[in-house]
Amino acid sequence: MYAMQYQITLPADYDMEIIRRRVRTRGSALDAFPGLGLKAYLIREREKGSPVNQYAPFYLWHSIDGMNRFLWGGGGFHGIVDDFGRPPVEHWTGVGYERGPAFASTPRAATRRTQPVPSGIDPTSFVSRELDMLREHGSAPAVHSSALAIDPRHWELVRFTLWERLAERPEGETGYEVLHLSSPHLAELPTGRHW
Repeated sequence: MYAMQYQITLPADYDMEIIRRRVRTRGSALDAFPGLGLKAYLIREREKGSPVNQYAPFYLWHSIDGMNRFLWGGGGFHGIVDDFGRPPVEHWTGVGYERGPAFASTPRAATRRTQPVPSGIDPTSFVSRELDMLREHGSAPAVHSSALAIDPRHWELVRFTLWERLAERPEGETGYEVLHLSSPHLAELPTGRHW
């Protein structure tokens, strides 16, 4: 599993209905994309308490071939580049994935938590502890699914969670609204620890 996200920060007075319309008209294009576990079409809005207006899709790839086809093979990223310029693409190697009690529901919210792996400690022990916490976190009643991934270049962990509903955003996490979920190979994402 591979995790990927790009975040497009928009002007403070940007009409976010433009992004909503984009997702309504184009979102289904990846509903059958080979190698894609899921793509969550995410936004944050200033008028709803976010510090920025942002379009920030998050992906979990079942196969790196699918990710490469999307980025380089004319599979969809060119539309982002054409419309918004070329954003940096963050990516992480997946280390764990859990299905939550609300897995059969349609997620309406998402959260992302990033944290550095502290220097001077064994990264394997640190990641193992985070995987135990992922299993506990993923058992919350409104959780659709949750993934843990790591960027070993910057030694950064990311935990991404989809929620059926989110009454309150956990402290230290970025909250998003989910406009659409493309999930053609979601069932193929292996659960549990990925090593």
